[in-house]
Amino acid sequence: MTNYAQKFSALRLRNSERDKRMREVALVRGGHANQVFPGLFPEGAWSRPIIANLIDVAAKDYSEQVGVLPTVTAAGDSAVNDSSRSKADRRTKIASYYMAASKMGTSLISGADQFGSYGFLTFRVEPNMNESRPHIHVEPSNGSYFDVDRFGNVLVYATLFQRKAGDLAALFPELADKILKKGMFGATDESSHMEVVRWYDKNATVLFLPSRDGMVLAQTKNLIGRVPVAIARKPSLDGESRGNYDDVLSVFAAKARLAVLTMEAVQKSVEAPLALPQDVTRLNIGPDAIIRSNSPEKIRRVPLDVPQFAFAQNNNLGDELRLGTRFPQSRAGQADGSIVTGQGVKALESAFDSQVKTAQGIIGEAIADAISIAYTVDDVYFANVKHVVSGGSGGVPFKFEYTPSKDINGNYGVTVEYGLMAGLDPNRALVFALQARGDKLLSRGFVRRNLPISLNASEEESAIDMEEMRDSLKAGVASLAAAIPQMASQGQDPTAIIEKMARVIAERKKGTPLEEAVARAFAPPKPPPTPEQATPNTSIDPNVPDVGAGPASAPDAPAPTNEPVQNEALPQGPPAMQQLLAGLSGSGEANLASRVVRQVPA
Repeated sequence: MTNYAQKFSALRLRNSERDKRMREVALVRGGHANQVFPGLFPEGAWSRPIIANLIDVAAKDYSEQVGVLPTVTAAGDSAVNDSSRSKADRRTKIASYYMAASKMGTSLISGADQFGSYGFLTFRVEPNMNESRPHIHVEPSNGSYFDVDRFGNVLVYATLFQRKAGDLAALFPELADKILKKGMFGATDESSHMEVVRWYDKNATVLFLPSRDGMVLAQTKNLIGRVPVAIARKPSLDGESRGNYDDVLSVFAAKARLAVLTMEAVQKSVEAPLALPQDVTRLNIGPDAIIRSNSPEKIRRVPLDVPQFAFAQNNNLGDELRLGTRFPQSRAGQADGSIVTGQGVKALESAFDSQVKTAQGIIGEAIADAISIAYTVDDVYFANVKHVVSGGSGGVPFKFEYTPSKDINGNYGVTVEYGLMAGLDPNRALVFALQARGDKLLSRGFVRRNLPISLNASEEESAIDMEEMRDSLKAGVASLAAAIPQMASQGQDPTAIIEKMARVIAERKKGTPLEEAVARAFAPPKPPPTPEQATPNTSIDPNVPDVGAGPASAPDAPAPTNEPVQNEALPQGPPAMQQLLAGLSGSGEANLASRVVRQVPA
């Protein structure tokens, strides 16, 4: 039998230094720097830092910038194969359903905070048997331990948490006596907390108590054959997990200590004793008090000079703290850059933007792995369950049915992207994309998937196609209406065209879609009945000529003509976006220009 408690103890021991760093960061961010640096702060009112907790401010701002949902695209989304695109689009919506049901929009912000503060982030996938779907958890980094092989595959994952002994006894009544040690010397109090470990490997998931010699509370078989965990790790030289703030805790403590000393100096200066000349025999204290002396200029408090280098050192520590956290002044609204051009602000934020982009790339790979595991869990645990799901993908709502064995069927690949233009502001991103499109470097589908906005590329392409076809229909109907004056001038009867136009307008008033209204109005007339469908009792005199023989004559129909119809009155469409965005200037700013071109079609 596997001794899980012994394995966990060894795993925990190897990560003891990492746990110490994580504990110190958590204490400082929580305002307990005095526990990390004992003796640095005096007892009493100034026992805690009295300055703004820049480490906590930087961590929260970092998590809000990094912890945004990426664009998820299932593997097989081909730009040239409509069948593959349709199947991949269904899997893309399924992935969006996983993330929405797991509430990753909010939990990813907490996960990005864990990633920045502790150097790694864990996504754990488990089957939700009540709702018959996989659930993606964003695990807390504190108390999490893992082993990976040389290829980066997770071999073992364990998470440590605490529960009250009484709650555990209630959850596992068959083991209550052993949990509480009833009938034994030194029985456990039900209100005391006990450490619980959840252990994952490729074979099983185990819940056990380390303090009870590894007593197993529950154990289930792992049906997917791999550890259902995806881990995003920050790179480091020694392979240790390190956060963004491990090296600046002492700088923050020094700045906080200097602030306390400054406050003490100010207090002592205010409470300093009075220096009086010899002729003062009576000292009045209070508002509007009068002190009589022949030398009043000598009445003063004993000065306590604060050295000027103390203020300079305070500024130096502030600069070091911002440098160590890579938190630019502009993020706090303190920017000396030009507010007209914005170039100074961009320069100040360049380091912050680079670390956000890097973090999103690392987290994106872990999210892709987590969604792939979720596909596997859905395909293995709920293969033949018909799901009716609804949600949104790229801002487009959807509702459909799917069966994992049919719609997933072993295809677990997924691509997660934060956008090629994620590091650019929206104006430059749009200009860059249109320039690349104009030179045929990128396709429209690629640009849509990489824009710094949330949209469903397939749905958006379908919507654009519908809009263009409807515009073509409207243009065709408008061209037909513009031909009425020319027909009338040539002696032709435009009544048929006018009736069709009126039919289209009437259908649109009823709310009929444009394409259906045009189809109904311009539907061809029903063919006349054939001789076999004629009335059997009708007699035909062979001596009477057939008036229906020969070409049909329609006096009201317009005569065909080969001359093109000139439609000078037709309104021209707006210029293309690529004509509006001409390019970039030498300074990197968008050079925006527009022109109107009116052309008469040949």
